Parts: sequence; structure tokens; C-alpha cells
Amino acid sequence: MSHSDTNLLKVAAIQQSCGDDKQANLDHSERLIRQAAADKHQLVILQELHATRYFCQTEDASVFDLAEPIPGPTSERLAALAAELSVVIVGSIFERRMNGVYHNTSVVFEADGRIAGQYRKMHIPDDPGFYEKFYFTPGDGTRNDGSNGFTPIDTSVGRLGVLVCWDQWYPEAARLMALAGAELLIYPTAIGWDVTDEPDEQSRQLDAWVTVQRGHAVANNLPVIAPNRVGTEPDPSGASDGIRFWGNSFICGAQGEFLARADDKAEIVLSATIDRNRSESVRRIWPYFRDRRIDAYGDITKRVRD
Repeated sequence: MSHSDTNLLKVAAIQQSCGDDKQANLDHSERLIRQAAADKHQLVILQELHATRYFCQTEDASVFDLAEPIPGPTSERLAALAAELSVVIVGSIFERRMNGVYHNTSVVFEADGRIAGQYRKMHIPDDPGFYEKFYFTPGDGTRNDGSNGFTPIDTSVGRLGVLVCWDQWYPEAARLMALAGAELLIYPTAIGWDVTDEPDEQSRQLDAWVTVQRGHAVANNLPVIAPNRVGTEPDPSGASDGIRFWGNSFICGAQGEFLARADDKAEIVLSATIDRNRSESVRRIWPYFRDRRIDAYGDITKRVRD
């Protein structure tokens, strides 16, 4: 089947390392966004918390000074860049919503610079090296009224199912985005290895991360875009040897097929062209949504089935 160029979407996932200087990190992100725009990408997606180091390795109240409102300096900078370059940008902001309420928020900027929508991370981890519950209030997704937050964001390049990092392990989040009409699943990420882990364990963790997200693509017949950071970042507390972020950003299609994949070292503008019509054609042959037994799924909202 042939399609006109209007059905093709060129997307970029930016994989970068981050240092201590917030403005330098944003400068670096801007250079990579400009590179993506020069190469005719229409949608550019940045990794989770790209303006700073991954500060959740330890609990430090002074880190809240990095948070900012939306609109605020980072959102205004990314909005201006989207308008100048005529690209849709998905950025990540440590959001200060009010005194004492902070979120890990993805913000989608339309190609004219407007904020098309935002998604506040819903699933918040709390594990050694990933102490996010100290910093982030669980989000209410793309809405502010407390209703189902797994709602796609409408843009000129399609309906974006934006989720964040730890959300990527939950099939419920992907499914609810798909049921609401998402055309892409997007997972800005900051994940890596404890540098003391054995190579076999590191390999299992990476394989699990890639596999579960490809599974969301397959189960929902949707492309997935997952940008992750690279580089080793020290633990400011000295309690551990830090995290080596494993990169491996990837873009896959509606059957989980790799369209592009990065390695665990290089900073890169990862590129792929997505056929907007493919999900429709795949769903006609693999009609999972037709055959869902919604009459039998009520217990999914329970914590445990007794």
C-alpha cells in the first residue's frame, strides 16, 4: 500500500548527557533540537528531566530550588524554539505547581509555540537511587480536575500519548492512552544501571525495559518513542557509586518492530519516519480492541484479587 507524504511523520528522540549546569544542559538540548529541525523532523522529544542531572539519587530539600512554574523560564524557552523552528517539542520540567506541590511534568509545545498540553507523571518510584517520592507529587495527568489523567494531547502532528519513565512499566497506562485515541506512545526516560551490578544483571534490566515498551506497542498497535539519557552521574550523597544511564533510546512501530535504536554511549538525535496509517491497517488484521472482554475486567481496579 502506498501513502502520500502527508501520512509520514519524521520524529526525533534526543539522547543526551547532563551536567551540573542547568543552562548549559538547556543550551545542549537546544543545539540538538536545532539539528533535528534542520533535518526536517516534525516532532522532537527530549528525555526526562533534561535540564538537570537526575537529582533523585538522594533526598536533598535544596534541590527544590531547581523547580519552576509553567509557564516559566524553561517552558518559555522551549515554546520560542518550537515557534522559531516550526516543530512540535515534548520537553520535561521539574514543575513547581504551588508551595509544597511539585511534579515531574512533560510539556508539549505546538509548532506555533503554544503549550498544547502537559502530562504530570502518575507513577512515582521510590527505590535506591530513584527517590522520586521525596520530590514529586503523583500527577493528575493531562487534566487538572482529578479525572482520568491518561488523556492524549492533540497537536498538529497527531494525538500524543505522553507518559513518563516509571509509567512505562504499566500496561494500564498505555491501554488507557490508546483507548482515548492516542496515535503515538511517548516515554521520556531517565533510567540506568547501578555501576556495581554484574553485567548479566545489567543485560536483564535493559532487555526488560525495551521488551515491556515494545509490548505496549504490540498490544495497542501503536508506535512507541522512548528517549533516555546517557552518561554516568555521581550520587551527590556519596552513598552509592552513582548511576550509569544506559541510553538505548528507541523508536518502534505498531508491531514492536525497531525503526531506530541508539547505543548505551553516544549522544544522538535518533530519527525515524512513522507511517500514520500503519496502526489502522495493523488493527484490521490484529483486532485486539474488537475482542477485548470488557465485561470481565472489572477487578483490574482492585489492589489485590482476594
